[in-house]
Amino acid sequence: MYAKDYHDYGTPAPDGACGDYGTPAPDGACGDHGTPALGGARGDHSVTLEIDGATVTVPAGTSIMRAAALADHDIPKLCATDTLKAFGSCRVCLVEIEGRKGFPASCTTEVASGMKVHTQSDALTKMRRGVLELYVSEHPMGSCSADCRCDLEKLAAEHGIAGSRYASGHSSRAQATPKAPDTSNPYFRFDNDLCIVCSRCVRACEDTQGTFALTIEGRGLQSRVSASQQEPFLDSECVSCGACVEACPTGALLEKSVLAAGLPQAAVATTCAYCGVGCSLVAEVTDGAVSRMVPNRNGRANQGHACVKGRFAYGYATHPDRVTKPLIRKRITDDWTEVSWDEAIGYAASEFKRIQAKYGKDSIGGITSSRCTNEETFLVQKLVRAAFGTNNVDTCARVCHSPTGYGLKHTLGESAGTQEFVSVQHADVIMVIGASPTEAHPVFASQMKRRLRAGAKLIVMDPRAIPLVKSPHVMADYHLRLLPGTNVAVINALAHVVVTEGLTKESYIAERCERESYEKWKKFVADPQNSPEAVEKISGVPAAAIRGAARLYAAGPNGAIYYGLGVTEHSQGSTMVMGIANLAMATGNLGREGVGVSPLRGQNNVQGSCDMGSFPHEFSGYRHVSDDSVRAQFESMWKVPLSGEQGLRIPNMFEAALDGSFRGMYIQGEDLAQSDPNTSHVTAALSALECLVIQDIFHNETAKFAHVFLPGSSFLEKDGTFTNAERRISRVRKVIEPLAGYADWEVTVKLSNALGYPMAYSHPSEIMDEIAALTPTFTGVSFEKIDRLGSIQWPCNDKAPLGTPTMHVGEFVRGKGKFYVTAYVPTSERTSARYPLLLTTGRILSQYNVGAQTRRTANVAWHSEDRLEIHPHDAEARGIEHGDWVGVTSRAGDTVLRVEITERVAPGVVYTTFHFPESGANLITTENSDWATNCPEYKVTAVQVVKVAQPAAWQLRRRAAEPAPLNAMPASPVPVNPVPVN
Repeated sequence: MYAKDYHDYGTPAPDGACGDYGTPAPDGACGDHGTPALGGARGDHSVTLEIDGATVTVPAGTSIMRAAALADHDIPKLCATDTLKAFGSCRVCLVEIEGRKGFPASCTTEVASGMKVHTQSDALTKMRRGVLELYVSEHPMGSCSADCRCDLEKLAAEHGIAGSRYASGHSSRAQATPKAPDTSNPYFRFDNDLCIVCSRCVRACEDTQGTFALTIEGRGLQSRVSASQQEPFLDSECVSCGACVEACPTGALLEKSVLAAGLPQAAVATTCAYCGVGCSLVAEVTDGAVSRMVPNRNGRANQGHACVKGRFAYGYATHPDRVTKPLIRKRITDDWTEVSWDEAIGYAASEFKRIQAKYGKDSIGGITSSRCTNEETFLVQKLVRAAFGTNNVDTCARVCHSPTGYGLKHTLGESAGTQEFVSVQHADVIMVIGASPTEAHPVFASQMKRRLRAGAKLIVMDPRAIPLVKSPHVMADYHLRLLPGTNVAVINALAHVVVTEGLTKESYIAERCERESYEKWKKFVADPQNSPEAVEKISGVPAAAIRGAARLYAAGPNGAIYYGLGVTEHSQGSTMVMGIANLAMATGNLGREGVGVSPLRGQNNVQGSCDMGSFPHEFSGYRHVSDDSVRAQFESMWKVPLSGEQGLRIPNMFEAALDGSFRGMYIQGEDLAQSDPNTSHVTAALSALECLVIQDIFHNETAKFAHVFLPGSSFLEKDGTFTNAERRISRVRKVIEPLAGYADWEVTVKLSNALGYPMAYSHPSEIMDEIAALTPTFTGVSFEKIDRLGSIQWPCNDKAPLGTPTMHVGEFVRGKGKFYVTAYVPTSERTSARYPLLLTTGRILSQYNVGAQTRRTANVAWHSEDRLEIHPHDAEARGIEHGDWVGVTSRAGDTVLRVEITERVAPGVVYTTFHFPESGANLITTENSDWATNCPEYKVTAVQVVKVAQPAAWQLRRRAAEPAPLNAMPASPVPVNPVPVN
């Protein structure tokens, strides 16, 4: 079922919004046009034809159905939708064409110059009535509830069909193969009795999602939609992206929330608050509560698609666990006391003032959130610098993508990815390094898989056999299964092949790169120590595979690199990022569509938190605090002197807390006690603080050490912007009023005012105006422009008033690209007789980050605990069987996990996720970090694994104390007061 107010025109739509959700429809046509819009050469010239007497001009190759829709002539349809290629099976969309025999399907027939089309006639009506009556025999009128916009029943009613001569009661198919509705999936149900076997769900699973989990089995009256091998949806290969639900033209596939709450009464477009893809979503409201979330067809990042988290896992926003009243306590051993907002803010401010008076202004600091908006993040770093008077500010990007900023800034001149997501459709070779897009960035992964199915080649560099290595209709040409910690050695070996075999793009390098740095780098990588044969001994990757992958990438002609935390979370994370940039420059794979270096950001606003000046050495726009001219701009607008000294990073804050010089911290929307490495060290530092102020929506692990808890607001309760992994700035729009009374930015304003530094904003748009005035890459950004264009990719300024989809076109931001020597330095975290295995970490599709959001949704139906993956050989050697409890011990600590035996990991390597606090995954990760940025080395920890009888004592105590399982999502969300929307 489509989003509220969405009109289906039958074939795929242009890249424009549909429905009044606060984003424009560029071509003026709103709805589903039945078949996709054209791109490329076929759509470069126009065709003029006549439809029902009206003259219509459309791009060549457009379907008659789409052309008619653009001219406001709706042709009936059931199997067609503008998100899928034309199928032509329902026979409802037949038309007449003068001079042609028969009645062709309008969805599969292309327009031609001078063509005269009739969409209505007595003959067409008679045929459509006959076809619809046959459909009604399989789907009796009135079968779909009033809460379902059923296209079939609507068309039947329009054609005067109230029943069928061919069947009555239940459908013939249901009588032949009776089956109760499948309600196994926690978010939607499938009712075979309402299915008309139009195949839209199957095609959506194949073309849009790329999972191929659905099929049509049987023939004739026995044909039916089947998930995998006649399995319940929950047990099948279905990833619950919801594409099938949206594609269904009847009520056969329908959200349970719609069944419970009814049809929506209002809708508003906003941006997903999960991963860095930044999907545009439409939130629908029924009786004051969010009842459904669907992808916005105008979403530039997600192209009208979504995943199980964005589409369904929004119930956490109104979960009963939400903290909605401010809390304070003098000691962390005391019980919390509920107080008013004024009392909580006043107490926090007085404590920060007391600490600074006693220990100095640099004795406190703040942490910005990668889950909050750009405007909120900007205010927190402003509060720290202007109200606290220190540069002690940092963000969670420190522990994920800080090496990206360092490496790309030094080589290319800008601390961000180079491409927009749709660029992947022009790639000939795709290299994925240290990332699992299908698990961590599933909507982009669907776009990538679409290109791979079309013929692009794939290289995967990862210790683990991620799903992309082999999945339906996708297989990696090369899987470089390297030993954790040897990334730099392998990237140097790839470069060695490119250089020594003459595969470099010398003309590109001569025009666009520093010659001296190139010659130095070229000499370095050509050294035999960087040869694939030498690196094989270090990394375990066969030399032949390295050589083959290097040749494939260099040959392109368009080679695109996408990487994740498996690149950055290493002791040589910054070195590896520079190595990737070196390889891309050497092969000429930067500065156009289909190429580039693209970091896949983990959280919804990691890019934005970095852009906004959340690092202790940089203001917004990545300008150093020691630059007098830059600092003067901020001092002039903020009306206060600012420090030119770099502040403390998160690890430095912890050390200073333990030595007694750092005594107070303000944390907005981050759970350091669960997400940062070496948990024992982190909690010791947090315990040492005299005042820890937490601003969040739930009690989390860090809140155990807090003295003030300020309730936060979810993405549904605020206005602002997020910036995704492709530098796309998108609007976040308030759907419901803040449950605690204030959006996060309003709380920061209150705290600043209580500290004596005045802030006065009436709306987040004013904060963005200030960001634009102070940040060169944002000077052209405003809420008005974002609302008008739908989204903007920075830089957006006088040189690029509409934004910059592709970076470094013509020249690099720094002028000439700079090569860096990237010598491989082995990590100090090595295996030994005591710790013979290497642990690496990652994410899983259904859960997100530390799990605070997804653990409070029905997503736990797929993943309810963190597990340790171990190779069968290593398990057998330890007497471990699938499902056993195992103790995992490292030099930093120990924990207990349930084991999963799988060949996804290689012998000698184990893997786990970190979504559940009771797993204690970060108890065993160490303090090793990147040499340039202090990004922790989560991906390499030497461990031992042994079979144990049960979880650790602390884990048992925690489970016993848990008030209620976190797997319950209300059937309908907690009612709240909705924000009026169009």
